[in-house]
Amino acid sequence: MQASSARQQGSGAALGDTLYPDLRSRRVFITGGGSGIGEALVEAFVRQGAQVAFVDINATVSEALVERLRAQGLGPAPWWRRCDVTDVPSLQQAIADAAQALGTFDVLVNNVGSDDRHALEDVTPDYWDQRIGVNQRAAFFAIQSVVPGMREQGRGSIINLGSTGWQTKNAGYPCYATAKSSMNGMMRGMAKALGEHRIRINVLSPGWVMTERQITQWLDAESEKELMKNQCLPDKVMPEDIAAMALFLASDASRACTAQEFVVDAGWT
Repeated sequence: MQASSARQQGSGAALGDTLYPDLRSRRVFITGGGSGIGEALVEAFVRQGAQVAFVDINATVSEALVERLRAQGLGPAPWWRRCDVTDVPSLQQAIADAAQALGTFDVLVNNVGSDDRHALEDVTPDYWDQRIGVNQRAAFFAIQSVVPGMREQGRGSIINLGSTGWQTKNAGYPCYATAKSSMNGMMRGMAKALGEHRIRINVLSPGWVMTERQITQWLDAESEKELMKNQCLPDKVMPEDIAAMALFLASDASRACTAQEFVVDAGWT
């Protein structure tokens, strides 16, 4: 099953059907934007007419995404750079360079993440640091980079991708679970100070999203039965569903929403 063909035929609107006029020309920075949920986020914001910048470690998929969006003429072509987000100086330099090219960022989406499986007894200090670097630390220092500009303009929206995996006590990735659960604490610990400048910060927690990676590596007949057993809704959660919530949280439609977790998991948790 391909990710592009896996979208269920429900009553939901297609990607880009809902327009948020205030997002046009807004400047949006996305980490891990080359594939999966990140790809859907980049496309969704481009469709809104936003000026999008993203980083990703995979140059091949990122260049293909940019070329596809440019060819389709959906909106301004994204600015992008290859970047390993565990290298904090490189990440912060990419954000600075993108802001120099596009202007002060109105929206930050900390999307990058990696849920590689691992066992508790196999985790070394180096592996721990690498997992935390991808799934937690990058988000903190990306926030640190965009907040001065947001503070100066008196508004902003920060969206941190969380996870429902740790909430449902999924086994097999204790480092990932630790890092993603901390997104809620990071949000709550920053919300008051940021809110004084009308900077909103929220967590967007996906359920089991049918990205190509998830489909090819972990979805089989048994796990699909488990998914259908646990979800309240019969349709699989797709990357576009996460992007739709991100658009809302980035827009002025959610201007009174901060310090909250928004779950998109078809009712699993």
